[in-house]
Amino acid sequence: MTTEFQFSITCSPFNEQYQPCENTRTTTNFANLARGHNRVQNLRAALRMIDNRFNALAHWDNPNQNRYRLALDIVSVAVGVAGQNITGDAFPNIEMLNTHIVDTATNKRLPGVVGNNFSSYVRDYDFSILLPSHNTGGQQIAIPKDFGALHGKLFQALISSQEYQQQFTKLPVICLSVSSAKRYRRLSNQHPILGVEYEVNESSLTEQYFEKMGLQVRYFMPPNSVAPLAFYFIGDLLTDYTNLELISTISTMETFQKIYRPEIYNANSVAGANYQPSLDQPDHSLTGVVYDREERSQLAVEQGKFAEANFIKPYQAQLKQQAAGRAH
Repeated sequence: MTTEFQFSITCSPFNEQYQPCENTRTTTNFANLARGHNRVQNLRAALRMIDNRFNALAHWDNPNQNRYRLALDIVSVAVGVAGQNITGDAFPNIEMLNTHIVDTATNKRLPGVVGNNFSSYVRDYDFSILLPSHNTGGQQIAIPKDFGALHGKLFQALISSQEYQQQFTKLPVICLSVSSAKRYRRLSNQHPILGVEYEVNESSLTEQYFEKMGLQVRYFMPPNSVAPLAFYFIGDLLTDYTNLELISTISTMETFQKIYRPEIYNANSVAGANYQPSLDQPDHSLTGVVYDREERSQLAVEQGKFAEANFIKPYQAQLKQQAAGRAH
């Protein structure tokens, strides 16, 4: 696939010493944990939860449930439009997580999965600036024409790029929370690692947005979980990734969701055959990790404005041409 976009990819470790860099989106979930007086305790607790969940799921040949630990990298993607200096003028658009599996029994470091968490300045612009400006009144949400087209083309151009393929051998898997506005029905299909599959009663705007990125979605509730997770992927989720790779995604993102949305993922009751998540569920437990959900919502608007001022408006003509030329 030819593209007028250029990409620069950098990786930095996500560990107890992590501090967000200047270009990191302040609403990025892991950046939120790494600020304030409790930053080290937050990071240490989250990483411990991830390792514990990984070992609980990877229980074979692991009698003491301490064989594995996860090493996480933050993948930062900067994008430039044709004619830009990719090192000087590139826009810091996307951040994801990449997992590495450390097997202490064999002293091997195994590849995990890239994707997991997904954050994007252009998505902030679409949902926090463009969509509200298109809905100034009325109850029914009106979707702008070609909503998400540019973002979808940016993502597809990224995973087709030489820069991505030189660093990663597999396509991303992005794991998100289920929607509190939708109902989910349990199916008979059950996977040994991903768990019980669910289906949704109707497509959400997020699903449609990610579909323009070339991603399809399936919902699974892993063993000993209390709510399904949404897995966005390209290809075949069940056969393209090993059990340990899938466990790396589950353990990482379920931990973050327990911290971000304890009402759903740290609830004291398990999702039933017919399930509607609720952020008003009082019967849940807190993890003790400090996370400012209100700040995250407020900052999304600021970051949408940043994207508009530094990427959308300056390169409006080129970006519109790119989105139209690659629209599906």
